[in-house]
Amino acid sequence: MSSSSSITAVAAISLLASAIAGPYSVRFANGTQEDSAAVVAVVDRYHRALSDGDTVTALSLLAIDALILESGDVETREEYRSHHLLADIQFARAVPSVRGPVRVTIRGEVAWTISTSRTQGVYRSRTIDSQGAELMAVTREPGGWKIRAIHWSSHAMRPSR
Repeated sequence: MSSSSSITAVAAISLLASAIAGPYSVRFANGTQEDSAAVVAVVDRYHRALSDGDTVTALSLLAIDALILESGDVETREEYRSHHLLADIQFARAVPSVRGPVRVTIRGEVAWTISTSRTQGVYRSRTIDSQGAELMAVTREPGGWKIRAIHWSSHAMRPSR
């Protein structure tokens, strides 16, 4: 199995496991409430770095071998830095997004978070009204928790019936 296939499989399994765990749950297996808070803090710092335009902090929170999955593509940390990070920052700065509760599951040195968001505004003369979903895989490193993988997906909000 290739590295990207392995990460995709891990992400799918993580998503399924968290869905089974239930909404807005925190699961501890060799983890504590402090671990959960630390994981959420890393995710929050990453989003804040994007909206603040702080590439140094955003990249510092990503593990060296992090993978970013979005729109059917997989990028390494370096590819993300050179291809797409600045576009994500521009978008985050221009269009407000409200994230829902973050669900955290911890298994030893690995954690994953799942959250949804609603993004509304105008970007490059285009009206944005979308629902997003995010999965982050995070690992405990000697210096703290690092983001190992991010998967984002979104769709336009559907009109009410």
